[in-house]
Amino acid sequence: MSRPRIASLLKDAQPGTAVDVRGWVRTKRESKGDFAFLELNDGSCFGNIQIVVDANVVPDYHTLIKQITTGASVGVTGEIVASQGKGQRIEVKAHAVTLYGTADPATYPLQKKGHSFEFLREKAHLRPRTNSFGAIARVRNALCYAIHTFFQQRGFLYVNTPIITTSDCEGAGQIFQVTTLDLALLSGGRQPPDSALTTQAASPSPSGHNQGAYAPRSEGVDYSQDFFGKKAGLTVSGQLEGEIFACAVGDIYTFGPTFRAENSNTTRHLAEFWMVEPEMAFCDLEDDMNLAEDFVRTIIRDVMEKCPDDLAFFNERIEPTLLASLENIVSHDFIRLTYTEAVDILEKSGHTFEYPISWGKDLQSEHERFLTEQHFKQPVILTDYPRAIKSFYMRCNEDGKTVRAMDVLVPRIGEIIGGSQREERHDVLVDRMRECGLNPEDYWWYLELRKYGTVPHAGFGLGLERTLQLITGMVNIRDCIPFPRTPKSAEF
Repeated sequence: MSRPRIASLLKDAQPGTAVDVRGWVRTKRESKGDFAFLELNDGSCFGNIQIVVDANVVPDYHTLIKQITTGASVGVTGEIVASQGKGQRIEVKAHAVTLYGTADPATYPLQKKGHSFEFLREKAHLRPRTNSFGAIARVRNALCYAIHTFFQQRGFLYVNTPIITTSDCEGAGQIFQVTTLDLALLSGGRQPPDSALTTQAASPSPSGHNQGAYAPRSEGVDYSQDFFGKKAGLTVSGQLEGEIFACAVGDIYTFGPTFRAENSNTTRHLAEFWMVEPEMAFCDLEDDMNLAEDFVRTIIRDVMEKCPDDLAFFNERIEPTLLASLENIVSHDFIRLTYTEAVDILEKSGHTFEYPISWGKDLQSEHERFLTEQHFKQPVILTDYPRAIKSFYMRCNEDGKTVRAMDVLVPRIGEIIGGSQREERHDVLVDRMRECGLNPEDYWWYLELRKYGTVPHAGFGLGLERTLQLITGMVNIRDCIPFPRTPKSAEF
């Protein structure tokens, strides 16, 4: 006998069907000592299936029922019958019950409902069993499937870029260092000297850049003795390596974990997160924006179709405007305007911002949300940002002040996509690297792409967890990844 998941039983099972179902007990109710009702969930859907346990049918009924509590794992063989209860089409009449694992009601942390998300983050090994995090896991799965489907249907090649790299794509220095050098020997087992090697920033400087638990200096470290023979770290982006393949095989996308040693404890930042990064050859900024808009609208629509019950739960329990907001995104074209036009709107809005805006400053989340939630009331794509606040690889405009960058902004989240047309001109790229304080020799291979058959190309990056925030209405990004990595937090 095959063992279907509860999701398929609730949807398709008909009375009279023999069934073998297994899962975890959400609740137990006993009736007059002869009957018990178990609500069983196996994680395949939001709903539970009711198991009717009859003392006259199930062997060792009284012994079993005493041991079965919330959180216990059981297997049930029986028959699908029409349910007499409200709100459920079918239930299972148990013929036999197997207890796989007990859950002590005195110590099981999820014995009661209504735990805060803060509490559940400390129980990351158990929180997937809750309604909220089971739903998040299913939505995340559907979202990942939609992402791969979108690109595969459009002929993109899936490329795996390295996790360990010697290049800093963003040039911000917020990299987790990878080394086999013995830090204890470098520091003498005491407070490390200035010449010691650090692996992670610990606190931000006044400029906003991380300076580390002690000021790192590389002069005293012989990286030729390290595993890779040079300084290496965890990737902040797969873009640069993605460009290699885009400039050889055409349209590609990467989809994997990225890491940033940014000492931030906001609801929008993680130290480890997943990024989707397409790169397209023979593509300009207009093509880039068109793909990004189509991408966002398509994957949201796909998840809405795949996970209606889960999203209805989030709409009821987390964010009451969620479904209306998502429908607004998928059914309307995105507004497009330049950074300069956006700053003008913000300056003339009469709104008091925590961070005053003026031309040349980077937009903060409050500015992005004002544009999408109050002014336009729909997603916005901003283009042509000041070159001084953007990365070296973005194509310079002829005005000498701006670059061919674009950001997709959405309500409640702000920036969800950052992208640009890439600088394909060798001499201009060298100048930009120097302007940004980078040594062109460290990026010799990246520059050679501009020497041998250079082409216009563009791409963008979408943060998976921010997209999950958008789709689920969750407030804190730490609840959108199975095991959040944040400053001072890497328990699981």
